[in-house]
Amino acid sequence: MKNLILVTALAGFVSLGHAQNASSPYHAMVAQDGSGNYTSIQDAVNAAPENRDEPWCIFVKNGSYREQVIVPKDKTYIHLIGQDKNKTVIHHNLNVGGQPKEGEDASKTAYWQHSVHNPSSEVAGFEGAVVKIEGDHFYAENISYINDWGVESQAGPQALAMNTQADCVAFYNCIFRSFQDTWMTAKNDSYRLYVKDCWIEGAVDYFYGGGDALLENCTLYNVRSGSVIVAPCHKNAKFGYVFRNCVVDGNEAAADGKQKLGRPWHNSPVAVYIHTTMRIPVAPEGWTNMGTIPGLFAEYDSRDADGKVLDLSRRKTEYEGRGNEAGKGSCRAAITKEEADKLTYERIVKGNDGWDPRAWMKKSVK
Repeated sequence: MKNLILVTALAGFVSLGHAQNASSPYHAMVAQDGSGNYTSIQDAVNAAPENRDEPWCIFVKNGSYREQVIVPKDKTYIHLIGQDKNKTVIHHNLNVGGQPKEGEDASKTAYWQHSVHNPSSEVAGFEGAVVKIEGDHFYAENISYINDWGVESQAGPQALAMNTQADCVAFYNCIFRSFQDTWMTAKNDSYRLYVKDCWIEGAVDYFYGGGDALLENCTLYNVRSGSVIVAPCHKNAKFGYVFRNCVVDGNEAAADGKQKLGRPWHNSPVAVYIHTTMRIPVAPEGWTNMGTIPGLFAEYDSRDADGKVLDLSRRKTEYEGRGNEAGKGSCRAAITKEEADKLTYERIVKGNDGWDPRAWMKKSVK
């Protein structure tokens, strides 16, 4: 994706060297070749003013940025604008696997070399995600977030590409890739997340956590047989996870009809798919058990690759929990058109304070 104002801004940066162009919408540029203000995205974030109440815009030129990026709580309103989502890549090789037991098969413990818990690892002591967002009102577009361990090994353990623990976070035209637990959403159920025109890839609970999240026009890409997309743990969320006009897709291994839309992790989680296109077949039951009984796991107007409305009569409605949340319970597998029509951007995202990330997205043109 090309952003017209990026071209003007980039020209200004080039003509003025490292100095800020007064006419540019960007406050800083990150460039690996030294043509910007910083060569590291983390350095640019660290240099941003604290506790802003308006955007601090950082343009990130194409490059392979092998680093962990943490946006702390006091760095509010950080906007990261990549040059090209396929060429502007934030990545690292890390996971959160525990120390293997003595004598354990080495072929199954290769992860330990890249574990944040391994004192001898390059990533010892790191956060358990390639990128973690703690500052409210974070926005990004045209960037890939990749956990190299997940993508290259195609195996666990947990290896996050993204962890969003802030309110009013939005992503546009971005890519998220790993294998297990690609993206963790907010622990605070009052926090809002908006994701539009993005690619999210994984195999095991690769979009999980809490908060109110609306995803529109996104591709959920499964990379193995029996993949599970979401594992929410909502307790007090007003809306939970809502997917509108999204696509469920996957590689050849994932096209065997064993994929699951989600499983309930803790508490009383909610996940709803509206107007979803299933380019690969999903298991007839759609959902599966995990830790608790869902508050609502349901669909409306799901369709196959040919646009035919799917029969949801075999979708799972009876669940069994485990551990402290053991027990049995049920929830609906479908919602009505009237209910689906109420799960909108205006209600979920804008809320009572008028937060409107689409306003930033409209500034980008293809």
